[in-house]
Amino acid sequence: MQSFTPPSKKAHARPLGIAAGTLALMFAGSVLSPAASAATVKADWDAAAFRGTVDVVKPTGDAGQEAIDGIVFDDKNKNSKQDAKELGLNGVTVSNGRDVTKTDSKGRYELPAFDNMTVFVTQPRGYQVPVDENNVAQFSYHHLPAGSPELKFGGIAPTGALPEAVNFPLAKSQLTQSPEQHCLIGGDIQTYNQDEVEYARNGAFADLAQRTDYEGCGALFIGDVVGDDLSFYPQTRELASVLNGPARFLPGNHDLDFDSTTSEHAFDTFKANLGPEYYSYDAGKAHVVALNTVEYPTKQPAAKGDYTGALDEQQLQWLRNDIAQVPMNKVIVLAAHIPLLDFADQGSAKHQVKQVAEIYELLKGREVVALGGHTHSIENMREGDKLEGWNDIFGIDGLPFTHITAGAISGDWYSGRDAESGYPLALQRDGGRPGVLTLDIKNTDVVERFTVRGEDDSVQMALGLNTPAYRDWYEANLSNKGKAPEFENPLSVPKSDLANNTWLTTNFWMGSTGSTVKVSIDGAASTEATRTQAMEGEAPLVGAEYSDPVAAQEQLVNGGSLADRSMHLWRLELPSGLAVGEHTAEVTATDVHGREFTQTLAFEVTE
Repeated sequence: MQSFTPPSKKAHARPLGIAAGTLALMFAGSVLSPAASAATVKADWDAAAFRGTVDVVKPTGDAGQEAIDGIVFDDKNKNSKQDAKELGLNGVTVSNGRDVTKTDSKGRYELPAFDNMTVFVTQPRGYQVPVDENNVAQFSYHHLPAGSPELKFGGIAPTGALPEAVNFPLAKSQLTQSPEQHCLIGGDIQTYNQDEVEYARNGAFADLAQRTDYEGCGALFIGDVVGDDLSFYPQTRELASVLNGPARFLPGNHDLDFDSTTSEHAFDTFKANLGPEYYSYDAGKAHVVALNTVEYPTKQPAAKGDYTGALDEQQLQWLRNDIAQVPMNKVIVLAAHIPLLDFADQGSAKHQVKQVAEIYELLKGREVVALGGHTHSIENMREGDKLEGWNDIFGIDGLPFTHITAGAISGDWYSGRDAESGYPLALQRDGGRPGVLTLDIKNTDVVERFTVRGEDDSVQMALGLNTPAYRDWYEANLSNKGKAPEFENPLSVPKSDLANNTWLTTNFWMGSTGSTVKVSIDGAASTEATRTQAMEGEAPLVGAEYSDPVAAQEQLVNGGSLADRSMHLWRLELPSGLAVGEHTAEVTATDVHGREFTQTLAFEVTE
């Protein structure tokens, strides 16, 4: 895939170090304070947004009705009703969650009807579906005549008889017509309590409230929207109300009605609050396919952890039908909670998608980017990358297209030391910091961009030293996670240890195959660092040697996961001839799209 590189290709980040006493400075960041223009930003979106709803026409009493029909129309006055001179739109895709059809020349569609179906429209390029007062996209109707079985969190209220019609209003939009789109992807908000709602509000959502680049494509939150307690969905909707674009959601394994006695109702409360569990929409020349990859067992009672990564047959049938409608000249963005494949859980069938080979075959010959969440890590895997587990479990010998694990808004489940910024550091499993992913798309060219919570886009890596003393400290405290004594003098190394595998480490969070990391020490010529994980079919390399010392020193002392493996860690062995005294390393990381990020690290060689 050809890549689109934004005009500014080089960014200089402020220096980050891990010297004793500077860890708070390094990680705290700062919530972007409300600027004078923030109110104007919100006012602009409020003026442009199409506020409305799907038009569900009450039933007429035809008990024998076996089809659902309606009209997709250009809602010029944005009142959610088809008025005189508001024409139906030809060729718009509509589905019942299984079958897919296109509207005729008058905007009419008809689909088979069945109980427990969700009817939804695929937003076409150049139009916007309505959003409600919380910016949540409105493009579907759930049909469940008797409502959900008794569920702790309510599920879907009885819908009664089949409507006379379900009509979908659309408004013309230059935002979705533009060939340049910025699709925001948020992983794992995963709020378990009100404190965590506030962490999300003060962190990622405060950042997004001041951004305007995602108004067209919108924000897609790819699962684990809450943490098992589905009563927090209203707070999630409130968080979305600060966005400057439409919000869409996918379910994760912590968004289930765990008390459902059948799998068909396992996502009813999610659907009642946030929308369909799978669907698609267009923006520019991108076709976004949002999948539910969480399968909960039909055998009850089941434990919360009894899910697996899979699509049921109805969703697979819909996916085949949906993709068949998409022209070959569009890029497909395939988003899900549990990734098709990932690095963090490459040896697990449960945490990847059972039908991955079938999905690859379905997408053969197309331009595709696959997105996932779930792992609370950042991964940027490119075409041809291989890992042992993918081959052993799924028979996949190399990725056919880019796979990105988007990281988590909650980071490592809001763990670790509280920072002055108003939220925990929550360093992720790979040492990455919490944040959001953006896909910058121009026509069908896609460039991925990760934005750290509370920071600008120049902050892309963490630099540290992996020394013999660090590795000894690491091993001594593995059983003392969260209570370890602070590692002293992390940016200092005795001269005698320089010849004993002392590395300068670069955790380049969006680094991938095709990226480079070069290091200049004290102004000398640059030397290229080595990536620890080659992604050439091997198993993940795990342990102190392959850890991110910056993250591990936080995590072992203050709690959370442990960054003991990474597919985006580079290291350079420090020269044994370095003189005693202070030294400065300048690190330039270049991503697969040619963007450069430069950062410096000061360290000391002692007697």
